[in-house]
Amino acid sequence: MSLEMMVGIKWVPNTQNVRFDPKTGTLIREGVPSIVNPADLDAVELALKVKDTYGGRVRVITMAPPSAVKGIEHVIGMGVDAGVLVTDRVFAGADTLATSYVLSQAIKKLGLPDLLFFGQETIDSSTAHIPAQVASWLDLPYVYYVDRVEEVNREEGYAVVRRKLEDRYEWVRVELPAVIAAALKSQVPRPVRLSEKLRFHRDKPLQTLTNKDLGLDPRCVGLRGSPTIVAKVTWMPEVPRKRQVFKGDAREAARWLVKKLAEEGILVREDGRWRVRVA
Repeated sequence: MSLEMMVGIKWVPNTQNVRFDPKTGTLIREGVPSIVNPADLDAVELALKVKDTYGGRVRVITMAPPSAVKGIEHVIGMGVDAGVLVTDRVFAGADTLATSYVLSQAIKKLGLPDLLFFGQETIDSSTAHIPAQVASWLDLPYVYYVDRVEEVNREEGYAVVRRKLEDRYEWVRVELPAVIAAALKSQVPRPVRLSEKLRFHRDKPLQTLTNKDLGLDPRCVGLRGSPTIVAKVTWMPEVPRKRQVFKGDAREAARWLVKKLAEEGILVREDGRWRVRVA
């Protein structure tokens, strides 16, 4: 059998002007343009690099509304073989616990891949929970902050990955199957190719799963199955900016900046030196 890989992606709002439902505290996604979560494209690229080296198949999976088909089309345009859309009204409003539960059960139904990739975090929540939670539900080992897959040995059942930390690298040997979270901005996602996007429309490599297929207790999924409660949403007022710009020589710019900061009372001159005023 060839190497099986799966990548979890999320369809997220492509704007900072998001609105929240005042009753549920969840995002209002209707009418908001969406994209594939940028960090998930790191995971897609990492999986495709493994495929380039070792062969095999790469599928993506997402729990999302039907509109997320556009996101699956995008990554298939990058070279992904097929996509799985997990969608049902009963899954709506899920926090990371309920989301990871649904994803894990869908993955279990589809069959565990050798490597399961995720992005480090999402731009609409930045929790970085999902890879660890899915690994926990599936009882799989996982490694965060991976920027390179050094070796995959399916016959002996292990992979060697490089983990990117703040001041060093770590090499980790992990048993297969395993969950891998790609380090943020560690990859340069390959461009979408028209021929691959045409394959999406021609071959329709898309599978849809609903709760009718998974048979999950409605009390354990979606908003009902989410222990996280958004008690209150408060909008922070925009910080006023003067938006002053100086164009010119770097030395002149430094003098101009010091002068402006002094006029604002941020800098004071003491003993012949400029110091930050202490309130």
